[in-house]
Amino acid sequence: MFSFEQLKSISIFTLSMELMSRYFIKLAYNGAHFHGWQIQDNAITVQGELNKALSLLLGKEIKTTGCGRTDTGVNASEFYAHFDSDKLIDNLVYKLNSLLPNAIVIESIQKVEPHSHARFDAKARTYHYFFHNKANPFLGKFSYYVPRKLDIPLMNEACNLLLSTTDFTSFSKVHTETFTNNCKVSRAEIIDLGNGRFRFEITADRFLRNMVRAIVGTLLQVGRGRVDLKQFQEIIHSHDRGKAGKSVDGEALFLAKIEYEYLDN
Repeated sequence: MFSFEQLKSISIFTLSMELMSRYFIKLAYNGAHFHGWQIQDNAITVQGELNKALSLLLGKEIKTTGCGRTDTGVNASEFYAHFDSDKLIDNLVYKLNSLLPNAIVIESIQKVEPHSHARFDAKARTYHYFFHNKANPFLGKFSYYVPRKLDIPLMNEACNLLLSTTDFTSFSKVHTETFTNNCKVSRAEIIDLGNGRFRFEITADRFLRNMVRAIVGTLLQVGRGRVDLKQFQEIIHSHDRGKAGKSVDGEALFLAKIEYEYLDN
């Protein structure tokens, strides 16, 4: 049996939960300034900065849940997170942008259904990786410089092999805590942006740690003529990270799009 005080506490807690609403935040960030999205001890992260700013403005502790995690240095041109609160304040987007570091920009905040989840409800994610093989003083670290001629058509043939691949162990960071290394890639293509600039685009239901950077590093081996299509297929089937190419730098990688059934994005 519960005491009167216990029942009172339970009733207050239940009422406060009923008054809570869930919100999705759409944001973008320059990852060069952070140790990734996810909170870490003794490190500046995007999630940590966002939680701190929201908590200050809303007058209570706010904990956000992200649509995924990005590693140190990796950028997001589109990212979603959710949080629960019993109130919002006027001009919250403007006030957040005034309080947050310039490397984080809040685009919108919208109320969603209480069961909506930024991570688990995401149906697809798209990453972009930028690289160039013609020297350009204006691209900086947002594009990876490859000072060699590349066979882009052959690289795109290798991209097509990813569409029929299920197990991406060969492109995953080792010793991770994932239950499975299976992913469903629905699109993989290198787009010629002109003037020696290229963008690799890949869409999948989920991604493994370091997966995109490892794929790009291996595709560049194909483009340089060091790995042919048969060898690329063998690398995939080996399920051995040591067989694939080195991971390219993270600064040129962008989480570009998150898709939900109930958001018009």
